[in-house]
Amino acid sequence: MAAALALGLFLAVGLALMAGYPVAFTLAGVALLFALIGTLAGVFDPVFLEAFPNRVYGIMTNETLIAVPVFIFMGVMLERSRLADQLLQSLAGMMRGTPGGLGFAVVLVGAMMAASTGIVGATVVTMGLISLPTMLRKGYDPAVATGTICASGTLGQIIPPSIVLVMLADVLSNAYQQAQLRMGSYSPKTVSVGELFAGALVPGLVLVGFYLLYLLVLARLKPAMMPPDSDSDPDSGEAVPGFWRLIVYAAGPLLLIVAVLGSILGGIATPTEAAAVGAVGAMLLALAGGHLDIATLKDVVYRTTRVTAMVFMILVGASLFSLVFRGFGGDELIAGFLEGLPGGAVTAMVLVMVVMFLLGFVLDFIEITFVVVPIVGPVLMAMGLDPVWLGVMIALNLQTSFLTPPFGFSLFYLRGVCPETVPTSAIYRGVIPFIAIQLFMLGVLAAWPQLVTWLPGVIYPG
Repeated sequence: MAAALALGLFLAVGLALMAGYPVAFTLAGVALLFALIGTLAGVFDPVFLEAFPNRVYGIMTNETLIAVPVFIFMGVMLERSRLADQLLQSLAGMMRGTPGGLGFAVVLVGAMMAASTGIVGATVVTMGLISLPTMLRKGYDPAVATGTICASGTLGQIIPPSIVLVMLADVLSNAYQQAQLRMGSYSPKTVSVGELFAGALVPGLVLVGFYLLYLLVLARLKPAMMPPDSDSDPDSGEAVPGFWRLIVYAAGPLLLIVAVLGSILGGIATPTEAAAVGAVGAMLLALAGGHLDIATLKDVVYRTTRVTAMVFMILVGASLFSLVFRGFGGDELIAGFLEGLPGGAVTAMVLVMVVMFLLGFVLDFIEITFVVVPIVGPVLMAMGLDPVWLGVMIALNLQTSFLTPPFGFSLFYLRGVCPETVPTSAIYRGVIPFIAIQLFMLGVLAAWPQLVTWLPGVIYPG
């Protein structure tokens, strides 16, 4: 009976979410309903719910999670500062005359904005608004243009400092401690945000390299799809020579990335302190560019508050959901199922990744991070999987899911800002090569985990 209710709880939450009900209240409301049913049936102990106030207090006092609203503020402020627009114009100007030059510029700017903001939706929309009209005007094939923008925008999922990685690090740290307790270790280690950032850095840069390599080959084989830009752009601001203009525009974001990421990896600052430095730096960049005033600041604060409230409400709802799920013995049910699969950890990992990939069609990364990872994470790590490698694989897997038709979130973001002359089918065709690259990258990381574990081992030995 308890096992049936645990499975029913999971299915009911999934159906309610697909029906469009708010995530946080769905998680909490459905969990409470099933807790009542289980209590009346005598298979759920209400004592489990007494831990909920302590969990909420722990969420609100979690020093790692304090970095989330500050990183969101930094990303929204950079989005409003029009840095991406200036960088794209400068890079495109330098690559004028090169087949595919504008596409290369979009990938590089997307990677830089990903490392600066860490917000996938904002990056996709921003890059769509500023680069898609230009790419179409220069004669780029709509599929190539939209695919490049979607793929570049989702780099914020894997390139640190990423909000996804901040939240994953906190969840994986708790899951890793549970896994060690399960294995009989009573002085468990933790997983820090810095370790996950370090683990994701090399794969993120390699992925950017694969994107650029694909565009280079495509430009050589089919130059008509990515024609060189031989015309001067009247909006590019030729008062400053192209190279030096690029240096001026790129210096701010690069310094911001070095300050935030470098201070975390170097152990100089905690993620929260580094995020605060990034937020102040983003305001200074916006001020220097003439895009910061009281109205802008109010809008940024409002948007930051709205997103932060959503994140933490989902976390509170997910906490209640996990309590009730564990009260029904759902965690033991999942553990027994995964541990009983033929092939051991390999089969369990493949199954979990497939399930997460499919869930990525209907759930955002926040729900998957807070709901699914706490359930499967302890089991997989107890089977011997490295927590940092697991976190990077999850992030890359969800990034792939967000690109995949017909339900990928990035496709919806871009569709919302695309002109009507660009059909949805063109967007779908454009992302398919990048999905193949992502899947290839997942295979590379599965075959060579050292790409993930090497840098954290160097920076955080022992």
